[in-house]
Amino acid sequence: MMTARPQATALTGVEAALALLLDGLEPVVPLDVPLAEALGRIAAGMPPLKQGLPETDEAAADGWAFAAGDLVGASAYSPVMPANEPRWVEVGQPMPRGCDCVIEPGLVEASTLVQVLADAVPGQGVRRAGQDIAAGQPLVTAGRVISPYDLLLVRRAGMERLPVRRLSFRIIDVAATDGGTATTELISELGRAAGGWLVGIEAVARDAVSIAEALDAEPADLILLIGGTGQGRHDETAMALTRRQALAAHGIALEPGRSAAVGRFGKTPVVALPGAPDQALAVWLTLALPVLDRLSGRLPRQALALPLARKIASIVGVTEIVLLKREQASWLPLATGVLPLHAIAQADAWLAVPAESEGFSAGTEVTAFPLRDWTAS
Repeated sequence: MMTARPQATALTGVEAALALLLDGLEPVVPLDVPLAEALGRIAAGMPPLKQGLPETDEAAADGWAFAAGDLVGASAYSPVMPANEPRWVEVGQPMPRGCDCVIEPGLVEASTLVQVLADAVPGQGVRRAGQDIAAGQPLVTAGRVISPYDLLLVRRAGMERLPVRRLSFRIIDVAATDGGTATTELISELGRAAGGWLVGIEAVARDAVSIAEALDAEPADLILLIGGTGQGRHDETAMALTRRQALAAHGIALEPGRSAAVGRFGKTPVVALPGAPDQALAVWLTLALPVLDRLSGRLPRQALALPLARKIASIVGVTEIVLLKREQASWLPLATGVLPLHAIAQADAWLAVPAESEGFSAGTEVTAFPLRDWTAS
């Protein structure tokens, strides 16, 4: 007996679909990880430093430590013999008491008598206490992607672990049997680049029962289904979500990506992406990525406002994705609505034209988000 297919319904707006996904969603619980696993993850909150770094004045160069006040007027023509005995210091060593500068070896003659051939200012050749980071400041800003520079500071403080928010995501690959592997790999790579932890990719048969059973597999903070979202004879992803009472909306007012679906499996947000790579990318950018950012507690992504090099025409009633390339001080539109793969590869940024807009005229300043923000492994 043939199973009745779901009837087409009115499209759900992108904003409404995203609100369904984000409703009540909180960042995942922080986890302490070794520094080797922290790079590219999202930093969780840290207590402020009780004492600045370095804790005391340190030598920033190899040489002789002096008090700058004892060297006033010293030069090669008028050497100064300091009252106090010089102390040799090397980079990173604490400065001797009473010394506030370091003179390089070639400017000090230390034979029978010590003569200094150049004067100095306080702090010369010295890394001051608290210069790297002041007391009362956190080592890493919560919500920011952890960079190699952050890890440098953390190691300077002698720490071996960091608290991060490592959200997990799982992919149910409905498109694998129809050659959709490239799309699945794209979404997997984008998820990891956004700081997510991929717990697994499960390829399933393209029927509602198999897809529904896959939802019961290993738990994750976010579930992504790829493929089977359209109205074709074997597109049964929405039916599978209905079986599990997980479907909130099927059919999103998004171009490309109209056949996408969203919902909740228990408390876990679920996004069903179409199998075509450009459609999946559009749904990823507008619906899945904001969920990952909310779960990770990430700070808002930085956007760039530039004028358009040429106009963008858009369909009213549907949010359209536009790919942009930066040319000097403007955004050049590469593709709107339909996103060829070559345009995806060349684009620097993207923007969403609101459903109520007919587009933007040339010269209009628009705010776009980077497509090449690779921050995690």
